[in-house]
Amino acid sequence: MLTWQPYSPLYIFLTWIQNNILAFGAGVLLLGWLIITYRFFQKPLRYLDEIIAASEQLANPSDEMIVLPNAMKDVQDELNTVREQALRNAIAAKEAEQRKNDLVVYLAHDLKTPLTSIIGYLSLLSDEPQISQELRAKYTGIALDKAERLEFLINEFFDITRFNLSHLTLEPECVNLSRMLEQITSEFNPVLAEKELTWDIRLVPQVVIVCDPDKLERVFNNLICNAVNYSYSRTDISISLQQRDNHVIVCVKNHGKTIPAEKLGRIFEQFFRLDSSRTSSTGGAGLGLAIAKEIVELHGGAITAESSDESTAFIVTLPLNCQKIV
Repeated sequence: MLTWQPYSPLYIFLTWIQNNILAFGAGVLLLGWLIITYRFFQKPLRYLDEIIAASEQLANPSDEMIVLPNAMKDVQDELNTVREQALRNAIAAKEAEQRKNDLVVYLAHDLKTPLTSIIGYLSLLSDEPQISQELRAKYTGIALDKAERLEFLINEFFDITRFNLSHLTLEPECVNLSRMLEQITSEFNPVLAEKELTWDIRLVPQVVIVCDPDKLERVFNNLICNAVNYSYSRTDISISLQQRDNHVIVCVKNHGKTIPAEKLGRIFEQFFRLDSSRTSSTGGAGLGLAIAKEIVELHGGAITAESSDESTAFIVTLPLNCQKIV
């Protein structure tokens, strides 16, 4: 049996509690509230610290996975998705920049080559005033060809600048697409004759659409140029126009080497060239198809490429009225 002593600390403490029961109860409740509040806020604050640390990791993405507490697994998965996308974007940007740098080097070399030839042949004409008319005509023709090649490459530089520094905008108007394609193909007749190519033209007549004619003309020029550059001799280039419901479909098809699937998937990328070993006499900056894709998509359309059995086709689908789309 416990005997209470008047001077026992426990007895004094219990007596104090008895005399101040209300104050003691309030103090216990306050202390409990403070402890619960601290624990309640501490957990989300700890989670917030984890998210801040993960955000810092996103600022400089690496292969290291972001790891958060199990209660935040959904957030962890989302952050890792963002991290992986940032890594892919960084790699893609680096590759694009490298391709652009390589392209500038190639074009600089290609500019020098025709310019050297032009100076050389003009110097021969200047230094040899008694040269025969046949030789003079030959040298003049070569100098002209090189000058035209030089003009083409300079225009490529302007394309690069426009493509990267400005955004294309449309100026729509009502256009007879059948007549436009007839005119474009007729302008390529001398080129096809030189390359020993022929046309296979199948256009539905009087197809009228609302579009930006100047920009669409560039699309079809780029596709035909591409077909000419990669066609076998003595083959045909087919171009067809069909109308289906509220859309038109234009297909440009040529016969040449089959494009591998891995290259076909990248064919609309900026600065991507099918032929990595450039020559100074053929090929462009690798912007033609990329610009064509942007123009077609601005019209609310789509462009795709197919290649098999030594033939390649580019299919352009456009709405009859781009103003209803953009």
